[in-house]
Amino acid sequence: MRRLLRNPASLLGAALVAVMVLLALVGPPLWEPAATRIDPARINQGASAAHLLGTDALGRDLLARTLTATRLTLGLALLATLIGTGCGVLLGALPALLPHRAGRVIVAGVDILVAFPALLLAMFTAVVTGLGARGAVLGIGVALAPAFARLTHTLTASLAGADYLAAARMLRVPRRRILTRHILPNIAEPLILNAAQAMGSALLGLSAMSFLGMGVQAPSYDWGRLLNEAFGHVYVTPSVVVAPATAVALAGLGFLLLGDTFAQAASHSRPPAGKPVLPAVPPAEDDPVPHAVLEVRDLTVAFPGGLTPVRQVSLTVREQEIVGLVGESGSGKSMTAAAIGRIVPHPGLAGSARTRLCGVDLDTLRDAERRSLLGSSLAMVFQDPTSALNPALRVGGQLAEVAVLHDGATRTEARDRAVERLARVHIKRPAQVVRQYPHELSGGMRQRAVIAMGLMGTPRLIIADEPTTALDVTVQREVIKVLREVVDDTRAGALFISHDIAVVSELCDRIAVMYAGRIVEELPADALHRARHPYTRALVGSLPDMGTDRSRPLATIPGRQPAPGDAPEGCAFAGRCALATGRCATERPELRTAADGFAVACWEAP
Repeated sequence: MRRLLRNPASLLGAALVAVMVLLALVGPPLWEPAATRIDPARINQGASAAHLLGTDALGRDLLARTLTATRLTLGLALLATLIGTGCGVLLGALPALLPHRAGRVIVAGVDILVAFPALLLAMFTAVVTGLGARGAVLGIGVALAPAFARLTHTLTASLAGADYLAAARMLRVPRRRILTRHILPNIAEPLILNAAQAMGSALLGLSAMSFLGMGVQAPSYDWGRLLNEAFGHVYVTPSVVVAPATAVALAGLGFLLLGDTFAQAASHSRPPAGKPVLPAVPPAEDDPVPHAVLEVRDLTVAFPGGLTPVRQVSLTVREQEIVGLVGESGSGKSMTAAAIGRIVPHPGLAGSARTRLCGVDLDTLRDAERRSLLGSSLAMVFQDPTSALNPALRVGGQLAEVAVLHDGATRTEARDRAVERLARVHIKRPAQVVRQYPHELSGGMRQRAVIAMGLMGTPRLIIADEPTTALDVTVQREVIKVLREVVDDTRAGALFISHDIAVVSELCDRIAVMYAGRIVEELPADALHRARHPYTRALVGSLPDMGTDRSRPLATIPGRQPAPGDAPEGCAFAGRCALATGRCATERPELRTAADGFAVACWEAP
């Protein structure tokens, strides 16, 4: 409703539909006497004080007849929409119920009907079933059905590979029940939204049928019939077509705008109320860290509604160093990476006291300069290589695009570089792989191809956001080995994000532990067994090893971390911590650095 009121087009559509519905309810009782009163003395008159928009061939008031015809016009349009929707959904769902060969026949029939002009299909149906309101309604309904059938079939096919459908088939659930219980409820929303738009199309189609003499017949009348009757006198008294023509145009426009509004509203999640507000962060006063490829101070990310998934995070990554960022899902790790790469999704805001990449303060650069620096010096490896690579483009073309855009390389040079980079990440037959599509590669090869894409330039910082999550253990080790070799060969720094503390401890030089949007501990990777923060120790304790007693349940951390919109006054881990005191609940500990290189934010840490 909020989006409806903010959008002028949506508001106009809603207002037009509301007016038409109101006229359909009150029109016949109020204006039907004037609409049916025959006055031979006022036949085919133009606009006058007594008849604002003129009269017809029997002296009846055209404005009153138009207002009275609203009920019949909208009722027939609604009936045609219901017929078209019902028949279309049934026709589109049949392939999921019938054997494969019969389903293919129905799909081919729907394709033929979609290619056939809708109005001609409606006219043909009306001729077969008989002229009049019934024939017109059936014709328009039949004309609408193929589009709904195609949409239903497409939506049904998109769910064909869902696990819950596979489970239902394995349990021998009847196909009819699978359709009604598992498929139709999950595709109902787009069908309903298209039905709202189809209402406008049905109204225009029915008016066209009646105007051609194939729809509503006398003595009944709808807007199209009124246009048909007035058309013979339009050159003498042009005002006779104003009322029905305006009614058809406004009603059709109203339903189309309203249906489009519903579709747009359904395609976006509800935006949180308000605007994101970043806390005031003063510029950093300390000297920059020498030889650091990345230095972030007090990084904060905020979204509307008071959501702050990242809160005053400080990180430093030096040359040839891999820093691991570890924590539970929802702790803010990926959003930290997005803020560093300046890709925080709208409407989020990111701010910091200092963000330096390769010794350059990003906040002091113009947009073009910042994009150039990030494009050439920062490589990002995302969690899901399937979504990171465009399935419609060959792998080589996607890698080459980086070199063409950021380094000005020719297509031949970029392709040669792509082959060389793929070979660097240990992909066999790279000259063949550049000609393949992403779906032709295994998961491990796709992930290494994404790493190679990041190496197409000369990156000084590599951000790997959970690049091994969806891979098996063997492929995980290969990807970790590739990342380590890349860092050693290029002397770049790397920020490795993961929720798997075992993988992080094996690959990284230093580890930063993140909880509820903050860094709570930072320590050397080889000193993980001497962690001081209770949360870090709980993460390590929940990691099984060869000496774990298999007869006992695995260790877990009770409770859950606070949501991004909940910022407790004290320590965010206090509710789950066995060492928490009253001070922990009321006073938040700052990250304190000790002389041995450990940094911990805890009042009770040793």
